[in-house]
Amino acid sequence: MTYCVAIKLKAGLIFLSDSRTNAGMDQTSTFRKMIVYEKPGDRFMTLLSAGNLSISQSVREILQIEQIKDTKDGEPITIWNASSMFDATRVLGAAIRRVYERDAAAFKQAGVEFNVSLIFGGQIKGEGMRLFQVYSAGNFIEATPETPFFQAGESKYGKPVLDRVITPDTPLDEAAKCALVSMDSTLKSNLSVGLPLDLVVYEADQFQTGKVVCIDENNPYFRMLRGSWGQKLREMFDSIEDPMWNGEQTGVPLMQQSGRSRPLKKISTPQDKL
Repeated sequence: MTYCVAIKLKAGLIFLSDSRTNAGMDQTSTFRKMIVYEKPGDRFMTLLSAGNLSISQSVREILQIEQIKDTKDGEPITIWNASSMFDATRVLGAAIRRVYERDAAAFKQAGVEFNVSLIFGGQIKGEGMRLFQVYSAGNFIEATPETPFFQAGESKYGKPVLDRVITPDTPLDEAAKCALVSMDSTLKSNLSVGLPLDLVVYEADQFQTGKVVCIDENNPYFRMLRGSWGQKLREMFDSIEDPMWNGEQTGVPLMQQSGRSRPLKKISTPQDKL
């Protein structure tokens, strides 16, 4: 019941999420899926959540106080003093496991799956930006130049445009536009994803951001983007030639045999033989 996407670029980070958690004939619920943890000049982190709402809300609350220790006598590590995003993500994994230890048995008894998917990224002073996808077991993977974005929730509708457009060198504004097009494609095809949207754009090495936007149905840019994207897609579709069949003299033939193709075998029904 959600769609979240985060993109890591050389220029910065993009985070975008919807806010719908239930869609039905007589009930639609809205909850924020994004939270920003910020200490200006020192660290900037953003968390996106998908999956069971009660789990993700518990994890978000516990994360602010959760701590881990590498050694028995070592200083506890929290997201506020972690020296790297890797360590901060380890704290997030520990928060998920704490919620699992507390609630998993009750969930199982009630027939509810322990399901949460999180995207966590940002920058801590002393290292570059990093982006992680975190799973229900608290384990995680990190974004790479070959895979510069992560999605959570209803990801399939918005993935094609990201695959075609996003590279590590994509400018921030262009990537924000691409993320919004990805979201629009998902909104168009899936009722369980809905407005308003939360968008955060973070510029590298700033350790804070003023580019935080809540987008509803009245946002002029998003309304323009939705209309333009649909219109341009239709224009591009119309500009592609229709398939040419046997006996036609112009255009690109669809039925021309290639060296590796084989004709489809037809099976006649008894009625066909009458």
